[in-house]
Amino acid sequence: MEKIFLGKQPILDRNKNLVAFELLFRTNETAETADFDDDLSATANVIVNAYGNLGIQNVLGQQRGFINVNKEFIMSDVIGLLPNKHVVLEIDSSKQLDNELIAQCAELKKAGHQFALDGVVSLNEDLQRILPVINIIKIDVSNLAEKELVNLVNHFKRWPVLLLAEKVETHELANQCMELGFEMFQGYFYAKPEKISGKRADPAKLSLLKLLTLVMSDSDIEEIDKEFKRQPGLSYNLMRMVNSVACGLPQKVNSIKQSIMLLGRKQLQRWIQLLLYTTESSSNSDSMANALLKTAAARGKLMELIATVERPHDKNHQERAFMVGILSLLDTVLGIDMQQIINKLGIPEDMSQALLSREGRLGQELKLIEANETGEVTIIRSLLKELGFLDLGELTNLELEALGWVNRIGEATN
Repeated sequence: MEKIFLGKQPILDRNKNLVAFELLFRTNETAETADFDDDLSATANVIVNAYGNLGIQNVLGQQRGFINVNKEFIMSDVIGLLPNKHVVLEIDSSKQLDNELIAQCAELKKAGHQFALDGVVSLNEDLQRILPVINIIKIDVSNLAEKELVNLVNHFKRWPVLLLAEKVETHELANQCMELGFEMFQGYFYAKPEKISGKRADPAKLSLLKLLTLVMSDSDIEEIDKEFKRQPGLSYNLMRMVNSVACGLPQKVNSIKQSIMLLGRKQLQRWIQLLLYTTESSSNSDSMANALLKTAAARGKLMELIATVERPHDKNHQERAFMVGILSLLDTVLGIDMQQIINKLGIPEDMSQALLSREGRLGQELKLIEANETGEVTIIRSLLKELGFLDLGELTNLELEALGWVNRIGEATN
């Protein structure tokens, strides 16, 4: 079977909730560079194969997917295979936008398809003509002077379009785009969530960290039970989660001790690690829509899967890899220095090296996952070569498995 390769980058709303991914499909021939959309026929073939072979629900979960398309793809029958509610078709604003393309987009829009105009940096006649069929304008904010950006935003605000700021790479630029009224955001500032700042450690998070320490140090169940009882909300969440995954039991689980016994220490540890990433928002929004949680959970599972390929019979190594992935964003969430977290949890040396400086085997694998999150193909290939037991196609398959696991967890915890 032909190999399919996948890259993805998160798209967030004004509250930093994950609302979509830009999907970067690529083949062996195009995977050496970050621009995966030059080979026109390959783009169409890969998208079709991706939907057929990868299972788009594994990739996207409940989120929408932005997919780069070219004129050849838009004019072909293949476009009918894409579910219009799940996918936004991205058109490159730097390419020629002729009458034939615009007419076809207008027909597709009537059929329910949505279009985004990608890489917008200025206004020209072509852009003006295609605007009536566009739903989302993606403005490349990386190299625009403040006045140019303000003028562009003011122009597009006269149209019924959503504005998405792409290539947002600094805190200052993110704040500027928020002030200008952008509705969606994409870029390394968000795709590398460790750069998201301004979080403070709250008592509930610190209690979770204490619980995690107790579980990891093999403390008595009575001691863990006592700590849970200090946090009624956590106790309720634990029992709800255990009851939802243990539906074959003859009766409902109604005590903390019973929940811990049924879940087991390893699963309890994982659940607490994931809970550390959930938001305190009082809204009923799906906690798995939180970008940090989704990224951390996917990192943990992908680290575990990579470790399983490397050492299939070493369960301890696989568990440590999972923990490195999950914990790698915890300093951001808690507003605590990573060294303090490592000291508090008593983390072993090889895991500490990975978390603090991306050194050692686990550090290399974490670095690989971070490069994969941002589509840095040259770094990905270099790290895969250094590791020596994985190729790009295998990494993609493992990533899809990890994403499927994260989405299933999201469904179970609703």
